[in-house]
Amino acid sequence: MSVEQLPELFEPSLEIETADEKYHRRRWWILAVIGIAQLMVILDGTIVNIALPTAQHALHFSNSDRQWIVTAYSLAFGSLLLLGGRISDYIGRKNALITGLAGFAVASALGAASVNFTMLVVARTVQGAFGALLAPAVLSLLTTTFTNPDERGKAFGIYGAIAGAGGALGLLLGGILTTYASWRWTLLVNLIFAAVAIAGALTFLRHDRGTDHDPLDWRGVLTATTGLFALVFGFSHAETTSWSNHYTIGSLIVAVVLLAVFARIQARAKFPLLPLRVVLDRNRGGSLIAMLVAGSGMFGVFLFLTYYLQETLGFSAVLTGVAFLPMVVSLSITAQLSNIVLLPKIGPRPLIPVGMLMSAIALFMLTKLGVSSSYATHVFPALVLLGLGIGFVFAPAINTATAGVGPHDAGVASASVNTSQQVGGSIGTALLNTLAASAAASFLIGRAPTKLNVKLANVHSYTSAFGYSAIIFFIGAVITALILRSGAPRAPEAASANSVH
Repeated sequence: MSVEQLPELFEPSLEIETADEKYHRRRWWILAVIGIAQLMVILDGTIVNIALPTAQHALHFSNSDRQWIVTAYSLAFGSLLLLGGRISDYIGRKNALITGLAGFAVASALGAASVNFTMLVVARTVQGAFGALLAPAVLSLLTTTFTNPDERGKAFGIYGAIAGAGGALGLLLGGILTTYASWRWTLLVNLIFAAVAIAGALTFLRHDRGTDHDPLDWRGVLTATTGLFALVFGFSHAETTSWSNHYTIGSLIVAVVLLAVFARIQARAKFPLLPLRVVLDRNRGGSLIAMLVAGSGMFGVFLFLTYYLQETLGFSAVLTGVAFLPMVVSLSITAQLSNIVLLPKIGPRPLIPVGMLMSAIALFMLTKLGVSSSYATHVFPALVLLGLGIGFVFAPAINTATAGVGPHDAGVASASVNTSQQVGGSIGTALLNTLAASAAASFLIGRAPTKLNVKLANVHSYTSAFGYSAIIFFIGAVITALILRSGAPRAPEAASANSVH
């Protein structure tokens, strides 16, 4: 060995990669794992819906029971999200992600093997419970992995595109699987997603022991979980019965009371389940409202436009999914543009309200649909504009809602984002379904129930839903414009503030 080679023996640190550097180098693989897990959760909101008529025929349950296949998932998912976020902070994000993926896969396998209605409902409930653990872990991993502003913009742009477009992709995949395989594959496909994501998590994620080991706020858990359950149940019950039904009214009253008690508890608790500092920041609060509004308004697009394409224009389930792809493409473009280029320079205030206005205009365009409208001239342009608008809403809102949150609060802040979107979807489901049904009934008053008049009434109900969705987005644009701060985000200041507990 020469003298010149001796220093290499005493300076090994120059060539040894640290654990942090190794983890940082894997960050884009981690994003792929996160994206697969998030896509699985988002897809499940619509992929099973396409298969419901086939599943109903196979398992012999009634139309009134059919709604519970959707509601069971929503109730468990929506009511347990805040607790899921807290558990993620406690046991570590990697453990929460793998547990959530494994539990979701087992529940999906149980649902695919269902021999009766009860078994399928139980499986969907368990899916929702593990989804409530999985979703906050996914977003908090994204928040803590990508801290560089430039890379954070790219990562959240991809995540925002998945969050916004996942429902449309679910329609496409659900249509393909139901048509060419079996309704059971709309559940079995989750095993593939989960297996790939678990393998990726074991390979690329480092073990973390959790960042929040404070005592659990049991009063907060009980009031939040019960309150959110009552809220989601109330809106779901209104959809299947009426707003004047005593169970609907009672559930919504209980929800308001319990959530008010929850807020009071959080203001006084030493170790709150949801620290108020997480939601009281103007940008974060405005972003959560944006997710609530977008969740409400988007429901009208996926449900009623699916009805219109299939029942009025005669599209197959597969072709209906393909018809939504222009929205997916345009949404992906603006999700990246807004997060990478615009958000760091001008902040969320211009982006989110403008995106909501664009979405409102697109939905207003859909109110002009008729029984003989063309997809190319009437639906396609509206879907492209809607995708562009939603891309300006979802990606910046999710990024802003989690920006500057300390590791101690990452899980619960992520759960707040998912809760806003889930509650918004529940509100949209009940409100728009009720308004659409009322519009169809009003149209038929004084008219003979001929085949043509029934078809006209259905189209009238769809366009009414689009109109109400447009109003929801317009109101959201006004509210977010008033709440969100002007200027570029001030993440470093927020981070320091939020790390105190």
